[in-house]
Amino acid sequence: MHPRRPDGFDGLGYRSGARDEQGFGGAFPARSFSSASDLSHWVTTPPDIPGSRNLHWGEKSPPYGVPPPSTPLEGPAEEPFPRGGGGGSVPGQSSEQLNRFAGFGIGLASLFTENVLAHPCIVLRRQCQVNYHARLYHLTPFTVINIMYSFNKTQGPRALWKGMGSTFIVQGVTLGAEGIISEFTPLPREISHKWNPKQIGEHLLLKSLTYIVAMPFYSASLIETVQSEIIRDNTGILECIKEGIGRVIGLGVPHSKRLLPLLSLIFPTVLHGVLHYIISSVIQKIVLLILKRKTYNSHLAESTSPVQSMLDAYFPELIANFAASLCSDVILYPLETVLHRLHIQGTRTIIDNTDLGYEVLPINTQYEGMRDCINTIRQEEGMLGFYKGFGAVVIQYTLHAAVLQITKIIYSTLLQNSV
Repeated sequence: MHPRRPDGFDGLGYRSGARDEQGFGGAFPARSFSSASDLSHWVTTPPDIPGSRNLHWGEKSPPYGVPPPSTPLEGPAEEPFPRGGGGGSVPGQSSEQLNRFAGFGIGLASLFTENVLAHPCIVLRRQCQVNYHARLYHLTPFTVINIMYSFNKTQGPRALWKGMGSTFIVQGVTLGAEGIISEFTPLPREISHKWNPKQIGEHLLLKSLTYIVAMPFYSASLIETVQSEIIRDNTGILECIKEGIGRVIGLGVPHSKRLLPLLSLIFPTVLHGVLHYIISSVIQKIVLLILKRKTYNSHLAESTSPVQSMLDAYFPELIANFAASLCSDVILYPLETVLHRLHIQGTRTIIDNTDLGYEVLPINTQYEGMRDCINTIRQEEGMLGFYKGFGAVVIQYTLHAAVLQITKIIYSTLLQNSV
């Protein structure tokens, strides 16, 4: 189970720790400030990007723009920003404010793309995965665009954005459950720099328990995203919570006898969620190390412009998140197909016909479990049956990459104009 969100929000703890060390640990000599403008050059650490994941495993990123301790200081001390004649204004403040505002905008654009703009791709991708009737597998983005146009023409734009509210609810339940479990148990939410196998095992156990708690709500959200808009009632945004609780206690919408119990869904759900988390964390760590080494080499060559230095404060982590999510989704796509078919079985869900773009189809699978589902797909649909709807993944990450590139160009232009 993979909510399209970051795996952890570790920024608050990091920021408070960093402030304690720099402000009160004696790293800088005490100094009195005569005016508010003197505080401008003390703000050196760039703000956290909304939605970013701190996967440094206990490492603390150095404050941006602070020279290393070994750098000798030559000449008399100078103020970082020249003062105006009588007003006491700091010309660098506008650049600093633009830097922070642009960083917030970059993170917001990434979150918008990942959760809103890419949602039609998620809807069609899931419909193709659970449609065992389909003759067209939609492995390329060209057929996906065609079928999206057909759905929009016959059912309206709502057919492509259905279930978006429930995906946010699942993400909220996941984050809330992880926080509560970690507060009442010794299971760590973060892996420290000096990690050991026991700490990693406890951390993965926390993730597993979180996925188990969110599992019924994930099933309800999956139904909302694949249910055809033709026969769909106008449900409220909290319907996902109602159906998730009903799935646990056995009440709510009618189910058939083919419905798999939640105990049978625990293993494939936890397996997919933990593998997705491990792969994305490892890929993100590797990409960050590569980008940091590249940035370090460019600084040694003294070929980095001030604009590029500011870009290096924000984009490496966004690029690492993008690469991590892409690799984990591609690698685990067959397992995700199996997981979605098991979750949707027996729920009397009616989906759109992904071959024609109109009409509806019922889901009447009779898988006995994860192994039976894998064998049935391989025998009846072939190995490519595990990759139905893969063209939607190509479109989704192409859009994400395009938005990142556009925001980078806009950010670079704004910085060049302000320098």
